Formats: sequence, C-alpha cells, structure tokens
Amino acid sequence: MLAETVEQWAKDWKQQGLEQGLQQGFQRGEASALKHLLLRRFKAIPPETLTRIGQAPPGQLEQWLENILDAATLEDVFKAH
Repeated sequence: MLAETVEQWAKDWKQQGLEQGLQQGFQRGEASALKHLLLRRFKAIPPETLTRIGQAPPGQLEQWLENILDAATLEDVFKAH
C-alpha cells in the first residue's frame, strides 16, 4: 500500500515536472521569436525591453507577438490592446 502510494507520487511529480518543462520551453520560444521579430522590424532592442520580455508571463508574450503585426513603433508593440 505504501509502496503504491510512493510510486503514484513519483509518477505525479514526474508528470508535473514534464509539464513545467514544456511550459518553460514554450515561453522561451515565444520570447525568442519576439526578440527576433523586434530586431527584424525595428533593428534594435533596448536593454530595458529585453528585461521586460524576460520577465513577462506567457500570455503577455503572446499578445506582444500579435501586436507586432499592427505596430508602427516599438512602443506600440507593448501597449495594451
């Protein structure tokens, strides 16, 4: 009984770790894509913008990626829509 419980906990922790790893990888990918597109469109990224990207939650990164499509300026990318 105890062995089964411990085994289930191990499986749960492993699954949780995999899910966290996937989320972190996805977030890094979004941040990388955002930086790439910003460099291509605006030619430079200020250090404070890089910091902001690095600290952004996943949903925010997605919004900024979408904002690039209509942004005339770097500041437009980071405005709330």
